[in-house]
Amino acid sequence: MNLHEYQARALLKAAGVPMFDGDVAATPTEAEAIARRLGGTVVIKAQVHAGGRGKAGGVKLARNPAEAAEEASQILGMQIKGLTVHKVLVVPAADIATESYVGLIMDRETQRPVFMVSAAGGVDIEEVAARTPEKITRLPVDPVIGLLPHQALTLAFTLYRDYAHVKAAAKIMEQLYTVFTGNGASLAEINPLVTTPDGRVLALDAKIVIDDNELDRRPDLAVLRDESAEEPSEVAARRANLTFIKLDGNVGCVVNGAGLAMATMDLVKYYGGEPANFLDIGGSSNPEKVIAALKIITADSHVKAILFNIFGGITRTDDVANGIVQATKQFKVGVPIVIRLTGTNEAEAIRILNGAGMKALSDMDEAVQQVVELAREAA
Repeated sequence: MNLHEYQARALLKAAGVPMFDGDVAATPTEAEAIARRLGGTVVIKAQVHAGGRGKAGGVKLARNPAEAAEEASQILGMQIKGLTVHKVLVVPAADIATESYVGLIMDRETQRPVFMVSAAGGVDIEEVAARTPEKITRLPVDPVIGLLPHQALTLAFTLYRDYAHVKAAAKIMEQLYTVFTGNGASLAEINPLVTTPDGRVLALDAKIVIDDNELDRRPDLAVLRDESAEEPSEVAARRANLTFIKLDGNVGCVVNGAGLAMATMDLVKYYGGEPANFLDIGGSSNPEKVIAALKIITADSHVKAILFNIFGGITRTDDVANGIVQATKQFKVGVPIVIRLTGTNEAEAIRILNGAGMKALSDMDEAVQQVVELAREAA
């Protein structure tokens, strides 16, 4: 679950991370009132789950409350990477001497949080990693012991030479680690972490992603989810208890099991296609999940063909077949469907599909080749 910047800032401030006061506004009038309260020049920042806000025009300076209202009116309602801006954050503008990056990410392979720090802050860390990876210092943290003071100091010395700055940055890293572990985060970053001409070290921007597995035991975090800022198809999938991630291709995939889903997408790529999604209906045999899956996929206008790749173990293939038939009766799919079924109740599934004028394949390669070709012809 992605948090908005203002939500991430609240978690960091509660842990003691030094940053300017600010507030969130949903209207230009509210932005004007906040700017008047803060005084001086302020920054109006779009609150949307997308990077590159500044390049898209979603971050503006305002020298007075009237300008704050004007800039907020321009940003509110704008689209950034397909997402509509409904709120803006209003914070004082900072006089910056240096910018650095400090972040924590969960490494699934080692099952440890990993610190990444760089003196090249204020830009996308992905660009730094791709072009100048030597500018990033990494430190895996033992989750049993936690971040030790000398480790935080070592990281801070890669950013600063002034010992006052080093001490301040090390403390902020300890506080960031507390927020990361205390809230079940998979990502927590400050970009930029700045020094000011008067010697302060401040966090100007914050990004936190909460592991969805944390939400069942942390209702206080679950209420922070903003579905209006998420991809509508992913919201619908979550409500239907489906695992879904939208991608940029044109081959829709409905699969049971994460491993088979990954293998299916790999095979689509192998045969020259591009998967439009990762969608795992899981081990359930509920036909309603199949109907929901088809509704979500067909809502994507980029999808030109759909592949069902079902290996029946716990999942009964006849229930999947019933779901496909029911869905095609309920609404017009509009794109060709290729079905590969094998496993539990396979014969019954084939009978159901044949009765509805459909057919099923048993060979995975053949099914993938067929759906890729159909998508290519329709593109």
